[in-house]
Amino acid sequence: MKRLHIHVNTSEKSFGESVEFYSTLFNSSPSKERDQYAKWMLDDPRMNFVVEVLEIQGDAPGIHHIGIQVDESDELDQIKEALKASKAPLLEVGNTNCCYAESEKNWTLDPSGVKWETFRSIGDLEDYGSKTTEELELYNVKSSIAKSAL
Repeated sequence: MKRLHIHVNTSEKSFGESVEFYSTLFNSSPSKERDQYAKWMLDDPRMNFVVEVLEIQGDAPGIHHIGIQVDESDELDQIKEALKASKAPLLEVGNTNCCYAESEKNWTLDPSGVKWETFRSIGDLEDYGSKTTEELELYNVKSSIAKSAL
């Protein structure tokens, strides 16, 4: 089953206020909270919502990326094939450790330059993990014209 993923970047100064705001909005505490990272796994609406302080050069507060989380590898493969058919740029990351989770993922950009992450979480981790060089380059893509980072 698929779940919408929304990842919001916030500042260190407003992180606590953001957690309080979204906890009130969702009527739920985060299901996972770490230093400068909070995640809600919601069923109504079915969503994986993250607020995080990302300190990546060029990033600004706001929606960082959106995505689709799946439960099974074959669902991830179906989305990857749809992205290939749409001729969207595709960054196949594969297995990785990121955002306190072991996962399998891919990235794309829509025609407007919106970053999309498609992924399957395999398990929780105690440490944050890291981004690949290609993912960091993708994070710095500012417009649909500068897409060759993929």
